[in-house]
Amino acid sequence: MARTLLIFVKAPRVGQVKRRLARDIGSAEAWSFYRRTTRRLILRLARDLRWRCHLVVTPDSFDGRERFWPLPCPVMKQGEGDLGRRMWRAFEKAPPGPTVLVGSDIPDLRPCHITKAFAALGRADAVFGPAEDGGYWLVGLSPRALRTSPFADVAWSSPYALADTVANLPKSYSIAMLDILNDVDVGADHSLWRTRRPDAAEI
Repeated sequence: MARTLLIFVKAPRVGQVKRRLARDIGSAEAWSFYRRTTRRLILRLARDLRWRCHLVVTPDSFDGRERFWPLPCPVMKQGEGDLGRRMWRAFEKAPPGPTVLVGSDIPDLRPCHITKAFAALGRADAVFGPAEDGGYWLVGLSPRALRTSPFADVAWSSPYALADTVANLPKSYSIAMLDILNDVDVGADHSLWRTRRPDAAEI
């Protein structure tokens, strides 16, 4: 079966994206970071023929298209509810076959990480890409794991998001963990990323 990569995307509007980051660096700079990071991520991942990318967008009024995004992709709507409900809905709507989901604001995400995720999902019931802050940048679920409720009562945007999700899976299920990557949620993350990547302003 074909592999599907779901990329969660917000409409890139000033004041509507990266709000925690915007409190530290300003709405315009946060918007610019999100726009550039999302563009680069789509370009990097959507042209890979080993999977098919779908943009899973919010709000539902957003058509998923922006002139600065480089490639057209099929678009799905996130719908209503908290992050867990929207992620679950995306998995339910995905085409049959192995499926992984990522955010659109992880600057270091590369095709090799997606390749590892699909390989791990072939052996495990669930695969996660952990972040240093206790969250995760990728999740993939087997058909068996999809019959559970992995996203129920998760403390999103907290140090417990990954632990809560894993705890929702039966203890008999096998779980794979990928490399630790980080999104950029606050000003300190942004400063660290720019220091670590001198070319960050060009992305």
